[in-house]
Amino acid sequence: MHSSAWRKTVISALAVMTLFGGAASAFADGKGKGHDKDNKGHNGHSHEKKPSDRKTSNEIVIRLQFKDEQEMKWALVPIMRLASKGVFTGYEDGTFKPHQTVSRIEALTAAVRMMGLREQAESEEEMRTELHFKDANKIVKQYPWAVGYVAVAVENGLFSETEDKVHPDKPADRLWATMLLVKALGLEDEAQAKHNASLPFRDAKDIPAGAVGYVAVAIEKGLITGYQDRTFKPNRPVTRAELAALLDRTDSQIPDERTVSGVVKAATNGAIVVTKSDNTDVVLPVAANAFIFRGGAKVDASALRAGDKVFVLTYNGEAVFIEVTQPASHSNAFTDAGILNSVTLNAEGRLSTISLTKNTDSGTLAVIYNVAKDVQIVGDASQLTAGRYIEVSGADSTVTKITIKA
Repeated sequence: MHSSAWRKTVISALAVMTLFGGAASAFADGKGKGHDKDNKGHNGHSHEKKPSDRKTSNEIVIRLQFKDEQEMKWALVPIMRLASKGVFTGYEDGTFKPHQTVSRIEALTAAVRMMGLREQAESEEEMRTELHFKDANKIVKQYPWAVGYVAVAVENGLFSETEDKVHPDKPADRLWATMLLVKALGLEDEAQAKHNASLPFRDAKDIPAGAVGYVAVAIEKGLITGYQDRTFKPNRPVTRAELAALLDRTDSQIPDERTVSGVVKAATNGAIVVTKSDNTDVVLPVAANAFIFRGGAKVDASALRAGDKVFVLTYNGEAVFIEVTQPASHSNAFTDAGILNSVTLNAEGRLSTISLTKNTDSGTLAVIYNVAKDVQIVGDASQLTAGRYIEVSGADSTVTKITIKA
């Protein structure tokens, strides 16, 4: 149960399924609020509420916006990408606190969630685990919500055989966090094989011999980089923003069935049609509170364009995170077809929008297109009624031609 191979299987099979805690809408998921809700302990580190304070409806509140987004700067996209996966949760005052340092118990919790093991960690069975660390009583008394997380971390080899304390309050430094994530990926064997590697940092002498292989693997996998002065600073405490960046790089190497990558075929009111690499189309409703990043800035759904290359994270068939990895460079034509669901008219009595019903892997969904003022209708316009099979075409998500099929 402790082998690297077993952990890799678990990681691949359970790839992160939970969503980010907060205020805009609720999605079915785990059993409670995020571990970094603003419940302060005596040392100022954030604690989760007691299990009795948790929701009992298997719902978790989603927050994809924060009051202090302006403070996130370079880490905004990694933070929000993890936001849609429930790896982090924000504070009850609506902030994320990107510059706040992270304790070991917080980092450990985030790593377990990244591995897709949140539900197991919050299960009654794991919560009843008798921990054998010397500071187990401290965890039970001050961090009762974390008992299951520590238990799952032990089961999945995130602690070494010689560690006899969790040190939950201790700040997570860069070296400790790096080793934690290498273990989370199940790469201990590779780390052991690289213990004699030469590291490219001026302060490499400050990295213990037993940790050299872990740092070498982290560099090789692109999990970490050094500072501009060619130092690693192994003992420097990690902030929430820095941990988000580390976790995001690690998470990108874990398969996740909730991701969709491809080219936007059409971006309509409330939905996008994405053509994947296998040339199949997927229709994704865009969640009302989705985080969308395009051209280096946070935008709303109206900024998406046909031809945009996108990376999308979904939950229950809805797009909750959309990152435009390469913006469309010019106008893009599209063609689509489906069952006419409904139309709307503008003040002049002309077609304004048209809704098609489509069958997709996510179920039956409605896609709404804007209609050009000079739209061409091929066929008997009187047959443009609900239930009729039609084909639409146009550019930049605006229909310029409607063909009524027999």
